[in-house]
Amino acid sequence: MFVSPEIAGAYKDLAVSEAASVDFNPAERTASSVEDDLTRLTSFYPDAITDFYGSGAPCVFKKGPKWPVADGSSPMLFRAARPIHGHPIQPSWAETARTMGAVLNSLQVQWNTLDPLAYANAGMAELICEFVVIIGVRPKSLLFGDAVAAANALHGILETAGYPGIEVAFVESSYRLHYKLMSFEPSSKCNHLRKPFTATPGLSIAHLHRGEHFEGSASVFFRLSSDPADKRIGLLTCAHVARPRQLFPNQTFNRRHDYHPRENILFLGNESYEQAVKNIMIFIGTEVSKIASRVSILSNGDEGGVRFEFDKGHDEELVALVDAVKNKIEEADKLHSKVTKFFTTYESRVIGFVLHSSKIKVGAGDFNYDWSMIQLDENKIDLADFKGNKLFVGGNKTKEDWEKYMFPQPDDLRGFSTPEDMLLTLKDYVPEAEMRNPQDLDVHGVKTLLAVKNGSATGTTFGRVNGLESVTRAGYADHRIALEYVVCAYDTQTGKNERFSNRGDSGSMVVGRDGRLIGLLTGGGSRDKSYITPYYMLKDAITQEFPGAHILDLDAE
Repeated sequence: MFVSPEIAGAYKDLAVSEAASVDFNPAERTASSVEDDLTRLTSFYPDAITDFYGSGAPCVFKKGPKWPVADGSSPMLFRAARPIHGHPIQPSWAETARTMGAVLNSLQVQWNTLDPLAYANAGMAELICEFVVIIGVRPKSLLFGDAVAAANALHGILETAGYPGIEVAFVESSYRLHYKLMSFEPSSKCNHLRKPFTATPGLSIAHLHRGEHFEGSASVFFRLSSDPADKRIGLLTCAHVARPRQLFPNQTFNRRHDYHPRENILFLGNESYEQAVKNIMIFIGTEVSKIASRVSILSNGDEGGVRFEFDKGHDEELVALVDAVKNKIEEADKLHSKVTKFFTTYESRVIGFVLHSSKIKVGAGDFNYDWSMIQLDENKIDLADFKGNKLFVGGNKTKEDWEKYMFPQPDDLRGFSTPEDMLLTLKDYVPEAEMRNPQDLDVHGVKTLLAVKNGSATGTTFGRVNGLESVTRAGYADHRIALEYVVCAYDTQTGKNERFSNRGDSGSMVVGRDGRLIGLLTGGGSRDKSYITPYYMLKDAITQEFPGAHILDLDAE
């Protein structure tokens, strides 16, 4: 069925009126885009839009009498949900609802709500439906034919219970355009500003819980199964980041079924979002000041002790500077507009949910186990632009920094190349033997295991991994000891002892200069040391929980 411009336009107008509560920019959603998206429903069920108009939830299928609609010359009718009280089914409703839920599970319907409601046209006392069971399903997850079959099955349950007049409807429980995380652009001068809003390792995350955000980082993308049909993507982090100890008890958590409540994860908590937006404005201000400063020098000052006049040659120099700065400012301004328009609300920044979170404990090999797997929402990543497991090693580090500290010795340049766009491909892992007997050479010519990480708090930092385990016992009620490795901050030849990690970096992955995984960063001790659980141990715990799970490699798929 063709969606008329009037209906599509009315749906768009409704979206605009609800702009404050949704996670997309309704003003940019045209009637034609709504038409294209909703035709998949209206071509099978003509009343997909009109049945629950006003709720923001289009109907996949409703079993029961047709509800009245406005004629072509009248505005669309807003539907209003009404509560049900005193219905004869009340004593047996809870058990009936559980039975219906079990049947939906057996039919593999991806449902999340089952609501018994009455409906009327807004502002009218007379009901158009005294009782309808509304099942909310994930958008685009339920085909029309499957909805009809499921509705018939549920109606059979109600009929057996003695209530054949109860209607059944399947609606898409969230009808919003979900703006996806950004991607890196090779030509961009602002990738360091875009990074917090991109799906790259080191992503800043926070548990969405009562507005309290304890922020951390997320590290490596996984395929959660070896089954080619299972396209779920997981994101590794620490358990104390996914489920902060300030909010949750230290225990294993699993979300086994789609109908279980979600513990949502944000990209960028309060502090990180505000800082990311602030950094854009600081960048714009700094670029503008470059022009002002150069104008001042060319007009009145001297450079390098040589005084000169403001002539045509300097005009050309200033024009070139203005053009270069203008391009950067325009790009940064567009970025600022997009992130403040699309990612302001918590809901717009939800990227997925906690699928598994381990109990923080001493595990195999007496190492500290503090890990969690986040399942990403499919609508948050555009696989066509998704870079996958590519760690951004730029931003606060330059190409020259990378070459100077990761490959400082001329006789240690085996296979050396600077990562394209400063994106280091993650692959494989460093085995135990190499942790103890590394072959890299640092700036002092000493053999060591050179490491890099990108975390939410400190961005890109370089370090060196200790070859001996450290022993810790903090956080264990029985005072059991745990083994961890220390990553030492990189004391460069300039004498600067740069901090390797800080609060908010937990959950990031420490990797070698060749992109192999070294360990999951679980915390910091002092300025010059941070603690990791080696990946060569952690990988077994991950595959035990998710058989067939493997590091996501888009090139191999």
